[in-house]
Amino acid sequence: MSRIISHASTSTALRRTISWREQSERLLAYAEPISRIGLYASLAIIYAWFGGMKFTDYEAQGLVPLVENSPLLRWFYTLFSVRGFSTFLGFVELSIGVLIALRLSSPIYSAAGGLLSAGLFVTTLSFMISTPGVVVPELGAPAITVAPGQFLLKDVGLLAASFWVFTDSLKAAIRR
Repeated sequence: MSRIISHASTSTALRRTISWREQSERLLAYAEPISRIGLYASLAIIYAWFGGMKFTDYEAQGLVPLVENSPLLRWFYTLFSVRGFSTFLGFVELSIGVLIALRLSSPIYSAAGGLLSAGLFVTTLSFMISTPGVVVPELGAPAITVAPGQFLLKDVGLLAASFWVFTDSLKAAIRR
């Protein structure tokens, strides 16, 4: 008799585990595509917003301390004026946003957008090294200022999201 009861309780526990797993799988079947769309859409929105701002004098002037101190980008100011470079960057950012948003029509476009985006965020993260005022002087590293320090630090997450978009899109393009 105890053997039957033990078997019955094991079966009930197994059914609960299967039921929990099945429910989790159902949830993931809905959550994964929604989160994928959300990630692509959020990056496209960020690029639309930031790219659009690059056409303003306010944003162009805000770039000056970052670009002037960057060994990677300061040479752009020999080719373009402050506003000219900002406008150029605005077109680049808007283009990256459009490429990422094209995921549904062609994943190869969003793969290119993700790769370009990752490169852009590697570049902006380099500003953490080259821009004065990133570290709070009286506290020293790792304490960073709100601007430009924390403003630039957010690009770590955007770099990761960009690289995920690149790999997810490339995987989809290869499997087509």
